[in-house]
Order: sequence, then structure tokens, then C-alpha cells
Amino acid sequence: MSADQGAWTKTVTVAITGASGSAYGLRLVECLIASGVRVYLLVSQAAQVVLRMEAGIEVPAQPTEAERFFLARFGAAQDQLRVFGRQQWMAPVASGSNPADAMVICPCTTGTVGRIAAGLSSTLIERAADVALKERRPLILVVRETPFSTIHLENMLRLAHSGAVIMPASPGFYGNPATLSDIIDFMVARVLDHLGVQHGLMDRWGDG
Repeated sequence: MSADQGAWTKTVTVAITGASGSAYGLRLVECLIASGVRVYLLVSQAAQVVLRMEAGIEVPAQPTEAERFFLARFGAAQDQLRVFGRQQWMAPVASGSNPADAMVICPCTTGTVGRIAAGLSSTLIERAADVALKERRPLILVVRETPFSTIHLENMLRLAHSGAVIMPASPGFYGNPATLSDIIDFMVARVLDHLGVQHGLMDRWGDG
């Protein structure tokens, strides 16, 4: 645990990009906060549009205002949830000297996949992912697109070879989900499993 970690079990960077499936990202942040994890939240400009369309959420443009908005939404402590802007290069996640314990991009566009695979860092989301890879920290990409082109697949393979976990938003149905929330929780549960965060979102295969 780092000196500034405080009471939080770990620190996870969550980025929400402009792919459909913003509910996955929102639910992931909610579960991480409830589990005592500190969250660094990054929201792309396209994600703000998708959040408005899919969830009816108007995310403030300024990071400080967005932070107040999400603190209230998730009931987080002031130092448990931080929101950083797209060009906020002094954020902790921008440097390997102060990386989070893990990063999840949820949902993740194929464009984001391509830029990370190419080593491009024009936004803080891409830079944070680059830091996670070079520091050998867990990087989970919940890619939401269909079908995948050869370019998409090659980019994902390149990132998998570099240590990233490619986790397409492909929920299973063996648990007989009854609601949309059940389907969302399936994917969030898989992410939490890979982060080592305990949860009770779904029945385990073979249990019961």
C-alpha cells in the first residue's frame, strides 16, 4: 500500500470511452466504491455524449464539477473518487512514478484500442493505459463493438501480447438473467474477478 493510499484497499483507474454500454462503466465504479477501492475516473468527450443518450446523465465538462457530480452519485468519500480531465497531464495516472494498481477501460472503443496499441497518448486515457502497460500493471479493456474487423483483432492481439486483458462485452446467460441489470452485473463481475475485488453480483459456475 502506497503512502497516500489511506484506508482504501487499492486504487483502480476507470476510463469510460464513447462505445455503447456506458452502464457497464457506471456499475463498475459503483461496485468499486462500495468495496472500499479508490477510483480515478476518466471520461472521454464521446463518452459524455453516450452517457447522455443511454443513461440520461449530463456529465459536467469541468473535471472539478464532474468530480462533485460523481461523488454525490456514488456516495463516495472526497478522497475516494477523483475525476481527471482529458488533458490533465499532472494527474497521478500520467506517470509511472505514481501509477494506479490497475486500469479498466469500460466500455472501450476500438479506436481507443488502436491508439493504445500504437503507443499514441494524445489524451490522459491513452497515456494512463500506456503507463499501465509499461509498468506491468493490470490493464483490462472491455471492448464493445461488433463485428470486429481484421484491424480491430490485430490491435487487440498486439495488446494481449503486451499484457492487457481483452474482455469484450459478451455477457453469459447460463445464470438465467431476468433483468438488464443482471446482464450488466455479469460483465462487471468478470472485471471485478480480474481485479481481485470480492463481490456477490452473480452465481458462480457449478455453485448451487
